[in-house]
Amino acid sequence: MLKLFKRKSLTRDVVSALAMAGVIASASMYSLAARAAEEPSGPRAPPPTRTSDVLTERVFRQVSDIQALMSPEDATVEPNYARAKVLLDELYERYDRLNDFEKSTVLNFYTNYYLNTDNIPEALRIFEQILTIENLRIESRQRALMALGQLYMGEERFQEAIDAFNRWRDISDVENENVYLGLANSHYNLAQYNEAIPYLINHMDLLLANGRTIAKNIYGLLNLMYIELEDYVNAERITKQMVTLFDEPSDWRNLSAIYGYLDNDKKRIETLSVTFAKGYMENESEYLNLAQSLAGIDAAYKGARVLARGFELGIVEENESNLQKLVQMYLLANEYEMALAPAIKAAELGETGASYDQLGYIYYMMHDYQNAADSIRKALERGGLSNAGDAQLFLARALVELDQFDEAAAAARRAQDLGETSARTFLTFIENSRARFENLKMRKEDAIEFYRS
Repeated sequence: MLKLFKRKSLTRDVVSALAMAGVIASASMYSLAARAAEEPSGPRAPPPTRTSDVLTERVFRQVSDIQALMSPEDATVEPNYARAKVLLDELYERYDRLNDFEKSTVLNFYTNYYLNTDNIPEALRIFEQILTIENLRIESRQRALMALGQLYMGEERFQEAIDAFNRWRDISDVENENVYLGLANSHYNLAQYNEAIPYLINHMDLLLANGRTIAKNIYGLLNLMYIELEDYVNAERITKQMVTLFDEPSDWRNLSAIYGYLDNDKKRIETLSVTFAKGYMENESEYLNLAQSLAGIDAAYKGARVLARGFELGIVEENESNLQKLVQMYLLANEYEMALAPAIKAAELGETGASYDQLGYIYYMMHDYQNAADSIRKALERGGLSNAGDAQLFLARALVELDQFDEAAAAARRAQDLGETSARTFLTFIENSRARFENLKMRKEDAIEFYRS
C-alpha cells in the first residue's frame, strides 16, 4: 500500500496566502486609521506607539511598493522579487523602531518572498521570528503556527510539525480539521500509529459535522494504519465502508486479503468471487488465487471457469503450469472432455513428460486407450517424471485394454524394475487377462466353425 500524505502537504501558494492575509489586514487597518486622521475631531492624536495595530504612513507606502512588485495588478507583468527584496531589506534595517504590527507585516512579506523563491529554510526561520513578537495578534500567531506545521511536514521534519500544530491548539478556542490532519499525518510518518489514529478520526468527524465529505485517501490512510498495527477487525470495518462508498477494485482486493488475515476463508472467497463477477480482477495471481480457492472448497468447476476466463482475457498466461492447473480442476469436477483441450496444449508446451502423463490419464478415463498409450509413451520418452514406474504400470493398463498383452507385460516388468511394488500383482492380472482373451477367442472360433458345419 501507498504511504499517503508524505511530502508537501500544503502548497507554497496556500502558505503564501496565510502569510499575505496578515498583509491585507495591515493595509485595511492603515486605511481606516488614515480616514479617521483626516476628520477634524479635536487635538491631533499622539504618534502611534510601538505596539499600535496600525501602519505608519511611511511604512504603508513602502509595503505598498513591495506588494506592487511582488503581486503586480497587471497579470502580464512578472513579479520583481529581486527589487522587492531590496526594499524589504531597507525597511528591515529599521525593524527595532517599528511597532509590533509593522514588524509582523514586514515579516509576512519576507515569508511570501521566501516561499515564492522556494527558500523554505528561510521561510521557516521568518515564521518562527514572527512568533517572537510580543504583542502579535492571536490570528496572526495562529496563521504562523499553521504555516510552520505545514512547512515542517513538507520538509519531513515531522516532530517539529507536531510541536507547531500543538502550539496552535494551545492558543485556539476551537479545533481545526487541518490541524487534526497535520497531526495525524506527522505521527503516521513517524510510525506512531496509535497516536495518529485518534487525530485522523477527529479530522473525519469534524468534516462530517460540517457537512463535508471525506476523501477516499483519508479512509485509506486510516485503513493502512490499522493494518500496520495488525488490527484487522477495524481494518475490515473501514475497508467495508470504502467498498460501499467507492466500489473500487483495490478495495475489494484489500477486503479479501483482510479476511485472509482474520482466517475467515468463507468471506475471503466470497469477496474474491464478487471481485471476479464485477470484472475487477487485474492480474494473473488474482485469477489463480480465486480458482484454486474454489477448487479447495469442492467447487472445482467454478474454479475452472474463473481460470478459463483469465485465459480468454489474456490476463492468465497460457503456460504449462497454468494449463495444468486448469486441467486438474476439470478432472476434480469429472469434466474429462473439457480437460482434454488444455491438456493437449500443456503437453505441447511442456519441457518434461509430466503433461503427457496427465493427458494419457484423461484419454484413459475417456476410454480412448490407443491415445492413452501413445501419450504415456511420449511422457516416458520426454522424461522428467516424478514416478516413471507408475507411468510404466499405467501404460501396461492401457495396453491390456487394447489386448496387447506382450507389450503390457513388458511395461509391467519395467515398472517392477523401477521399484513399483504393485507391478508383480499386475503381471498376474495380465496373464489372467491373456488367458480369458485366448479362451474367449477359442470359443468364438468354435462357435463360428459350429455354425459353418
